[in-house]
Amino acid sequence: MKGAITAMNTEQMTAKIADGQGFIAALDQSGGSTPKALRGYGVEDSEWAGDEQMFGAIHDMRSRVITSPCFGSGKILGAILFERTMDSEVDGKSTADALKARGIVPFIKVDQGLADEVDGVQLMKPLDKLPALLEKSVKNGMFGTKMRSVIKSANAAGIAAIVAQQFEVGNQIADAGLMPMLEPEFDIHAADREAGEDILLAEIMKGLDALPEGRKVMLKLSLPVKAGHYTPAINHPAVLRVVALSGGYSTDEACDHLAKNPGMIASFSRGLLQDLRKGQSDAEFDGTLSTAIDQIAAASVAG
Repeated sequence: MKGAITAMNTEQMTAKIADGQGFIAALDQSGGSTPKALRGYGVEDSEWAGDEQMFGAIHDMRSRVITSPCFGSGKILGAILFERTMDSEVDGKSTADALKARGIVPFIKVDQGLADEVDGVQLMKPLDKLPALLEKSVKNGMFGTKMRSVIKSANAAGIAAIVAQQFEVGNQIADAGLMPMLEPEFDIHAADREAGEDILLAEIMKGLDALPEGRKVMLKLSLPVKAGHYTPAINHPAVLRVVALSGGYSTDEACDHLAKNPGMIASFSRGLLQDLRKGQSDAEFDGTLSTAIDQIAAASVAG
């Protein structure tokens, strides 16, 4: 059975993401967010020096998560990786193969960070490394990609620009043979978020309607102010799956919001990992992670 899972092909991975009951784990903290993630895990800045030690420490954490028995329980459909995690090994296998051996579909974060705010949004910085990263990701057996930009206010011009960029790069990713996950995050602290989410949905629907025939994308969106707001996108024939980011909410808050949005499943980072600590025994660690997985999976299939 394990060999069959390891050999998951693109068609099987597509079906798992489209129809699976569970959620996608976000394990893609990159350079800027890694120190904060390590502190949350109980690794102080004084315990590492330089990028290599820092990334080594975060990979140790991710490996512990991936190899935990509960991570392969079937409730996690996919996992989003940072490039260095993709390039590393877990259990003596490439990280992608280690995930597939547990029945988990691998995704790769491909953006290179955020540009300065203009018109109430932060576009992605120029993705000059994207062609090489896509080529490497295909060779590594990745299924899809994820790329984040951020909306700070209900500025129609800015939101149109951010969605246009996501779809433009998404088409480039699809042309390379990978499934693009578009992530125009809306800052949950924005005072005018409800109005902005109306603009965002309209722009997303225009982008979906303009996709080449037969092309599918995924969407990763902030949990909306109005429950069920993204149902039109969820039901669009060009959408493989819509996933929700926790966006700074605690696990309880994020799961409460998610359960009110049928058709959306989780793709949480903080909401999944917030209570894990390096000093926990394996039993404590696995129990804590299992509790979070069960809670997030339940919210993902609610409704």
